[in-house]
Amino acid sequence: MSKAKRRSSHPLPDARDDIQRADDLPDTPQTRSPTHRLAFVDNDFMCRDELRPVRLQLELLKTHMALEERGINSTVVMFGGARIPEPSRKEGARTKTLAELSHFYDEAREFARLMTLKSVESGNTEDVIVTGGGPGVMEAGNRGAEDAGGVSIGLNIVLPHEQAPNAYVTPDLSFNFHYFAIRKMHFLMRAKAITVFPGGFGTLDELFETLTLIQTRRMSQLPVLLFGEAFWRRIINWEALAAAGTISDFDLNLFSFVETAADAVKLIEVAEKSAE
Repeated sequence: MSKAKRRSSHPLPDARDDIQRADDLPDTPQTRSPTHRLAFVDNDFMCRDELRPVRLQLELLKTHMALEERGINSTVVMFGGARIPEPSRKEGARTKTLAELSHFYDEAREFARLMTLKSVESGNTEDVIVTGGGPGVMEAGNRGAEDAGGVSIGLNIVLPHEQAPNAYVTPDLSFNFHYFAIRKMHFLMRAKAITVFPGGFGTLDELFETLTLIQTRRMSQLPVLLFGEAFWRRIINWEALAAAGTISDFDLNLFSFVETAADAVKLIEVAEKSAE
């Protein structure tokens, strides 16, 4: 957007112009003082504890505005383990189980490819793949979208490890977060379907938060598809939760197990037709 267009909406000075004017002021003890900096370009000020509510708002707004400007209306979310290797690299996996789970990399990649073919038909505005932007299943998702000639979103977060965005995220749809909570909101705000591949604490957190939102009707019901029934039944005794009464029998219907990309696409298509 040009400066002329930005200025046309109001008669007040443009913020960018004032940043330049402030930079051009004479170098004096007064202009060097931190108190003289414009508040919105003062990193020390913006990082104060008291500014946390503002930073939360900015993280929500920046990504929201970018997706709105791209016209992205709906997304298909892919959660899954960062440590699941591509099959050609499974020999380097940390455990035998991770190596055995490597075929889910290919299923994630194929699922993203199939969904992105549909997304391309919409002009990359519907069914856009969104991942956490990292390695493993996330990389496979963004890679599959690239295979189909479409775009995909990466919602990265600053971590001590595994934080760099993978090479397949569409560059101008690669976002970085400080707050997990805001990142989670962006995963779900436009979601048409949620797919969950085998993973660890992060994947479990994302899965159970989604199920809780649907269970408590804080979020509309949508397909929640768990890839790899054997894995999920081995680590979670779903029926025991219902038998104990800590969840209802109906809650067991909030998700479905799938094994292949084709199975997942079919269930999403059935859900779409039911919603019409």
